[in-house]
Amino acid sequence: MADALVGRVIDGRYRILSHLADGGMASVYVALDGRLDREVALKIMRPGLATDDVFVERFRAEARSAARLSHPNVVAVFDQGEDAGEVFLAMELIAGKTLREVIHEEAPLTARESLAILEPILLALRAAHTAGMIHRDVKPENVIVRRDGEVKVADFGLARAITNQATTSQTGVLLGTVSYLSPEQVERGVADVRSDVYAAGLLLFEMLTGSKAVTGTTPIQIAYNHVHGSIVAPSTLVPAVPTVLDDLVARATALEPDDRFDSAGAFVTALREVRRGLTPEELDRRATGVDRDRTTALPTAVSSTTRLSPVTRVDGAAALSGLPVHEDGPSLEHTTAMPVERRRGRAGRRRWPLWIAAVLLVGAASFGGWWFTAGPGGSTVVPTVVGEPLSQAQGELQRASLSMDAVEEFSEGKAQGVVLRVEPGAGTELGKDSTVRVVVSKGKERYAVPTLVGVKVGDTGAALSPLTLRLGDTSQAWSETVPAGTVISQDPAPGASVKRNTQVSVVVSKGRRPIEVPTVTGASFDAASATLTKAGLTVQRGTDVNSDTVPAGQVVSQSPDKGTLHQGDTVTLVVSKGPVMVPVPNVVGRSSADAEKALTDLGFTVKKEAGLFGPVLDLVQHQSVNGGDSAPKGSTIVLTVV
Repeated sequence: MADALVGRVIDGRYRILSHLADGGMASVYVALDGRLDREVALKIMRPGLATDDVFVERFRAEARSAARLSHPNVVAVFDQGEDAGEVFLAMELIAGKTLREVIHEEAPLTARESLAILEPILLALRAAHTAGMIHRDVKPENVIVRRDGEVKVADFGLARAITNQATTSQTGVLLGTVSYLSPEQVERGVADVRSDVYAAGLLLFEMLTGSKAVTGTTPIQIAYNHVHGSIVAPSTLVPAVPTVLDDLVARATALEPDDRFDSAGAFVTALREVRRGLTPEELDRRATGVDRDRTTALPTAVSSTTRLSPVTRVDGAAALSGLPVHEDGPSLEHTTAMPVERRRGRAGRRRWPLWIAAVLLVGAASFGGWWFTAGPGGSTVVPTVVGEPLSQAQGELQRASLSMDAVEEFSEGKAQGVVLRVEPGAGTELGKDSTVRVVVSKGKERYAVPTLVGVKVGDTGAALSPLTLRLGDTSQAWSETVPAGTVISQDPAPGASVKRNTQVSVVVSKGRRPIEVPTVTGASFDAASATLTKAGLTVQRGTDVNSDTVPAGQVVSQSPDKGTLHQGDTVTLVVSKGPVMVPVPNVVGRSSADAEKALTDLGFTVKKEAGLFGPVLDLVQHQSVNGGDSAPKGSTIVLTVV
């Protein structure tokens, strides 16, 4: 299979140059990135993993997270993808050897060498923890000592992806991983930054002694010993180890997470303090005559097969003299580092049921596979269900051994019943039977605008707020029918379907519009009536009256004659019939005195004028209004007297 891939171009970009190594989850190749013209380590997942949709989804999510992690002690992730069923990861190509190889070839290391390697490991973990990432699989195979002495940590996040496997036939790989699992990962399937601290403490133990701290012949035995055993002091196996390093290992590998260093940063601080307190003799004292079996392991996914050149300590950090990289296959451990005594203070912890002990004796290997996959110790990953109908999403969650808590939420872009998001998101690792919150679309959020017309303006807020609507612009207008302070009209109209927080504008009545009464006295009735009607008033004609001063047909008076009225109110007009007309008697030939009396008795005014020869006879010769005609009462009649 390895030869078949050499020469192939993956994703149109990576030309595979040579096979580098094989591991439990992938094969690793040296490839040329045609786009950037550089060599990379191309990790290609094994076919069994590449066909696991849940694994592939988690792998993508974790690879994206790892790619955002930039630190000099972290193997850089450049790219990830899938090409014709080949799921791959492009990583920084490191010329060096794994810490497993260093331990196998040179341990026990001196205190100076061990601390010099552990410090950059902890710095890499500190950077990851600060970025919100937990490695979960800190082990010698994932640590590379470059030929210039720089230390790099690889495979951040991939431990989360690989835990999705239902089964495994790679016993050696499972042994290598379980040997560094924290008790809480074994018991409850959970991990935090202190789980990485625990594994780092085990690395320190192994560098100082050349032996694994927790061993067993089956994965379940190793897991059991993590939870129920204790880590012996390194100096009990290698007396050259300073006792302060015993304390450092004990603190880092405490059974209870709360008893460990609370972060990789705290571990680094303690490491530096311990190193400052050691003498050069203690730092460089090397164990002699240590008889130990060495374990072999698969080479790292990103280690090249070059020799390491001898390097010397720089600024207190020591690199190891170079030895050839080998590619031994996996084998069972034969170390004796696992003690049988229980740690002090664990009397109160619960014991595993006796039936588990029986199963250990009968079928530990098969039980180990069940425990870490399908059993209580297993975990699963949240599948991608966003955009799917709720029923389909529920089925996928059930297949992933997850329960669903569905809640509804309005959405402008997704139809009703479609999944909007899941909490936690896709790719998140959870214990089996965990509950995932699924937010489902209720469709577009719309509300029917209530009827505000006829509602007092002070009550509109109470009508709108339950529907998440708001009162918008408020204007006023006169209304002859709607009482003042009451809504006349609204926009949008009642019953309209609108979004949340839509503003509803209203026009509020100011009441009836007042009309200043026009003065029409003296105008003709027709003109006066037109003026009043145009103003919105009703005209009523009263009884016409005679008037000596107002010509007939003109308005003598109006009621009311000033002030304000409202539309439709009545104004009464009194129209002049003109003066009273009185028949004029014929007084010609009568004496001036008799004629004057006759006319004045009828209300006329008399004016006398002398004739041509003067008033000789004192008789009326002529009158200005002929007898029998009518003249306005009070008018003047001129008499000509001769």
